Amino acid sequence: MTTDDTELVRILDEDGAVVEGADVPDLDDETLLGIYRDMRLTREFDRKAISIQRQGRLGTFASAAGHEGAQVGSTYALADDDWILYQYREHGAVVVRDLDSSYLEYWMGHERGNAALADDNVFPLNITIADHIPHGVGMAWASKLKGEEKAFVVHFGDGATSEGDFHEGLNFAGVFDTPTVFFCNNNQWAISVPAERQTASATFAQKAEAYGFEGVRVDGMDPLAVYAVTRDAVEKAKSPEEDELRPTLIEAVMYRYGAHTTADDPTVYRDEAEVERWKQRDPIRRFEAYLEGTGRLDAERAAAIEAEIEERVAAIVEAAEDAERNPAEMFDDAYAELPDELRTQREAFLSLLDEYGDEAFLRDH
Repeated sequence: MTTDDTELVRILDEDGAVVEGADVPDLDDETLLGIYRDMRLTREFDRKAISIQRQGRLGTFASAAGHEGAQVGSTYALADDDWILYQYREHGAVVVRDLDSSYLEYWMGHERGNAALADDNVFPLNITIADHIPHGVGMAWASKLKGEEKAFVVHFGDGATSEGDFHEGLNFAGVFDTPTVFFCNNNQWAISVPAERQTASATFAQKAEAYGFEGVRVDGMDPLAVYAVTRDAVEKAKSPEEDELRPTLIEAVMYRYGAHTTADDPTVYRDEAEVERWKQRDPIRRFEAYLEGTGRLDAERAAAIEAEIEERVAAIVEAAEDAERNPAEMFDDAYAELPDELRTQREAFLSLLDEYGDEAFLRDH
């Protein structure tokens, strides 16, 4: 598999300077600072979530560090009524769509936090690899049949390309010309499997050719490049030119700094020197350098943004932990009608809650 940077769409180099000949998106200062703020918010939310997970206050968590440019940049390219279907690591997309404490509640084990995402046109989080890809294609097809002008952006990792759902979804999208943007977050590792063991193709983007539509490879740690590529894909999804299919497969080349999840130990399968090399491309540092170089950001404003973000994340954590708990809700959405065995378990569980009280039971069990 190639990692040749010459194939990547790139606007900013590793030092945050505009690449010669690059077409910089025409975004106003407020939007550019918004992208910066949301990238930093994503990083801080990620850092805090891992911290409280280590303290036993949160369930298993998937880190997004290193992915901020791809997640935030791509979401800024969408209209509010476009849909996002994500895997489980795209916290930056949720940040742009107005992160609040309900999202953290989901990671604490409360399903209502997952359901709340739909209010912001975000499909509920998907743990099963690639299962949401056919769902996204189906939603896009239904929207097209209704005559709507919406795009459906489906995020997944490079490991998802080895699943049957990936191939079925992309094939259907090509045949039925659905307004779908497939966003492959190639972070080099699907848990412990490197990208070169995931496919014999030179790139993931070129897989689109087999389904009859365009594939694009972009520097996923360059938020401006991701924005531009996603914007173009969304425009094509909604209003393709003659003889042009609506779908696009975007391969965003990036790196996962941390563990696959908090249950993983990446030191077992990768070299720390590799991590440090990729950190030289850090999306936040690069974008910050660009904003400083163009006079849009200075140390005082950056410090104010940092303070604002820390305060917001602290408030989100506090609100999530103070939210009312009803642990019996774990049974509500497993089946339309509970099987007898689970009904028996629920009744036994409810009796324990009555005996101990919710707070005491959660504390002691």
